[in-house]
Amino acid sequence: MVPPQQDHDLVYNLRLSSVGPGCVTGSDVVHDLSGLDLTMKLHYLKAVYFFSSHAVEGLTIMNMKEAMFYLLNDYYITCGRIKRSESSGRPYIKCNDCGIRFVEGVCDETVDEWLETDDDSKRNLLVYHRAIGPELSFSPLVYLQVTQFKCGGISLGLSWAHILGDAFSVSNFINNWGQHMAMVNVNSSPALAPRSLTNTAKPEAPSEPLAAKQVNHVGDLWVLANNCKMETFSFNLTTQHLSNLQAKIGSVSAFDSICALLWRAIAKVREGFEPQIVTVCRKDPCHDDNNVLGNNQIIRTIKASFLVGESDLNKLATLIANDQGQVCDERNRIEAAVEKDNGSTDYIVYGSNLTFVNLENAGLYELELNGEKPKLAYYSIQGVGDEGAVLILPLPHGSAAENEGEPRYLVNLTLPEGQVFKLKAELKRASLL
Repeated sequence: MVPPQQDHDLVYNLRLSSVGPGCVTGSDVVHDLSGLDLTMKLHYLKAVYFFSSHAVEGLTIMNMKEAMFYLLNDYYITCGRIKRSESSGRPYIKCNDCGIRFVEGVCDETVDEWLETDDDSKRNLLVYHRAIGPELSFSPLVYLQVTQFKCGGISLGLSWAHILGDAFSVSNFINNWGQHMAMVNVNSSPALAPRSLTNTAKPEAPSEPLAAKQVNHVGDLWVLANNCKMETFSFNLTTQHLSNLQAKIGSVSAFDSICALLWRAIAKVREGFEPQIVTVCRKDPCHDDNNVLGNNQIIRTIKASFLVGESDLNKLATLIANDQGQVCDERNRIEAAVEKDNGSTDYIVYGSNLTFVNLENAGLYELELNGEKPKLAYYSIQGVGDEGAVLILPLPHGSAAENEGEPRYLVNLTLPEGQVFKLKAELKRASLL
């Protein structure tokens, strides 16, 4: 009798190599980490892009690496390694061209078979991930895994240290790589300017941030220790789901409507410990340069002065959409809190409060191989605090965009394991699962 195949056997023959800039960056080049960067040190972003066999026809691993050489001339900071200041112990990136880690793997399933799964943990097999530390100077900041499926299609899995930049930086990075593979902008000049360690800003702020939580010091192993086991699951929202939802709520965006629905549902399952404050992360339109890395997303906190679990959805959605009153951009407060201790204190953002992340404008489907867009782009966060996080991602749609049954958004939730079953039941009652 043949034993059942284990998930960890689905992707095999892993081969690791390193890819660095095609040109030497130079000696003694450093990139100082801002307070916001350091707040993200325990968070990691994961992205998986699925492509059909036609999209990668004629494309080889050597082609991918060659394009990466050119790309990393611009994004040389991603090839550096973490060091600490001898005087203060503050981390910074030494831009020493050590490279990103390039991983190749093989899978005996097809892309379509993989996309049919509803097991989010399975997607982790397509993203080679290692946390930073305990040897900081030997830890890559980026891992890129190319998995070949038996149908000829591939997946591109990216593990990204959030200290480098937010999800919008990740998307720009991989989209620009796609342009290099199409031999576009190969000769572009570097767009990332290193910052001196001596010029760290010391912003002033009147109060402690609500969107960041101080955690126990982790030393040189940058891994968050949760108080409970966290579980990730995702589901699709169709055009019909959104129409029904917005008919109840009114003229707010799809994102605000989805946040309101989930905020209330999660409040109900927490039975007396409902979240009164949530964090919402969105793209900052003032930071729209596709070649610049950074943790530039808007980070807002929203406080409800009423019982969320019993509230009207329209009231919640309006509160989320509102830019005044109980809404506050937390970036300066976070920066000031970290700089107060010169970066020596450890914080988290995702999961310090229940956190919603809007990736609608992240350009997730701008990556093209042979002129074809991905069949699916999936993002998740590693290192979410106990309050949980929700990512809302667009799904691809073509000429049938008005089809009521067509999926429009992918909602990815990471929550304490004990709350997931109850939340799924709540979502089923709302006819969303």
